[in-house]
Amino acid sequence: MEMVLINPSRVLLFRTGYKFAKRVLDITLCLLALPCILPIILLCSVLIYIDNPGPIFFKQLRTGKGGRRFKMFKLRTMATNAEELKLKYAHLNELTWPDFKITNDPRVTRVGRILRKTSLDELPQIFNIIKGDMSIVGPRPTSFDMSTYSLWHTERLEVQPGLTGLWQVSGRSDLDFDDRLRLDIEYIENQSFWLDVKIIIRTFTSILTQKGAY
Repeated sequence: MEMVLINPSRVLLFRTGYKFAKRVLDITLCLLALPCILPIILLCSVLIYIDNPGPIFFKQLRTGKGGRRFKMFKLRTMATNAEELKLKYAHLNELTWPDFKITNDPRVTRVGRILRKTSLDELPQIFNIIKGDMSIVGPRPTSFDMSTYSLWHTERLEVQPGLTGLWQVSGRSDLDFDDRLRLDIEYIENQSFWLDVKIIIRTFTSILTQKGAY
């Protein structure tokens, strides 16, 4: 059987072209969406403050490409002392630490539950995407530092983290970190412009049907 050799320069050209097309897609979609998203963020901000006075935005350090830490923006969905209450409710954690998830989390406000169910709390991440901290599609950035990663976990740090990804549209929102990571690696090893487009379309479908909400 004849062996087919892969030309490294062609692979590099593909990766460069893909990265450029992905960035163009990110910026284009974000700029088109901004006029619609800004009024929604303003309305949500008013409702958040009326329901639970305090900061409107939640800023948290997340781990991005190459392990670089950056501030990710979200609309606040929890009580202002949520981090302190995290220790109080640690025994209810349904995932493996440092992942943290509680069904019907008592720290979440009334408005916060609606924002989470509709994924509206994620809207401010459009500014992270414009800044270049994130992409629309990619592994979700973790709140814990890369120093907690096992060696095989670090493959997810080879690409820009995303607003949505393969595990978010898989319909399985209760996966542990290792299981999510396997889907992230599957995405990384098969990434293409059209796969990104499919994930974006499936994300909108999931939000509209409220299936696999994250």
